[in-house]
Amino acid sequence: MSERMLELIGERRVAPSILSADFARLGAQVEEVMEAGARVIHVDIMDGHFVPPITIGPLVAAAIADQVHAAGGALDVHMMIAAPERQIAEFAKAGADSITFHQEATPHANRTLGAIRELGCLAGIALNPGTPVEAVSELRGLADLVLCMTVNPGWGGQSFIPASPDKVKRLSALVGDAAIEVDGGIETHTAGPVAAAGASLLVAGSAIFGTPDPAQSYQAIATAAGAA
Repeated sequence: MSERMLELIGERRVAPSILSADFARLGAQVEEVMEAGARVIHVDIMDGHFVPPITIGPLVAAAIADQVHAAGGALDVHMMIAAPERQIAEFAKAGADSITFHQEATPHANRTLGAIRELGCLAGIALNPGTPVEAVSELRGLADLVLCMTVNPGWGGQSFIPASPDKVKRLSALVGDAAIEVDGGIETHTAGPVAAAGASLLVAGSAIFGTPDPAQSYQAIATAAGAA
């Protein structure tokens, strides 16, 4: 699984987030954006503890995993949950190609990154907007992805934090070979600045699935980001 994801993030990508999809038509909407060129599908997991909302779990990830993989894509799971180390095995079993958890959610970041890799997935660590980039400096070489939140986690459709490109640029100097992912407020006018700052995986939810034509919206953001 991780080989597929590693190959895909070798180029800049836009990852549609199903958080904003119509769950009555989830399979059809995933198909629509993948036919438009998307290859990384982002799955936002929220538990009502680390962040207030509750969203989805391994069953939904598993429901689309075969479809995503059959189309040559990868499933990018982002866990906004407390004690993420307790759930990583379930998401790996569900078909995740990468699993990202929040640095603020566990005191065991080093161990959790290793455990994710042992399960055959790429390992990612995420930082909230108020967390300094130096929080990941001791994890250099252990994370395949570093996710910089460009809104406060918990809800889709929030406004992009203007200082985010500068934070991405500072992260670039710390993460070594890890890919930098951004999540929150990504649309046509914010995709370019974060890409220029060093982001290679850009998550977009409401700017894609909250529009009348998700495929067209995906393509517009990908073009703005200079993405594959």
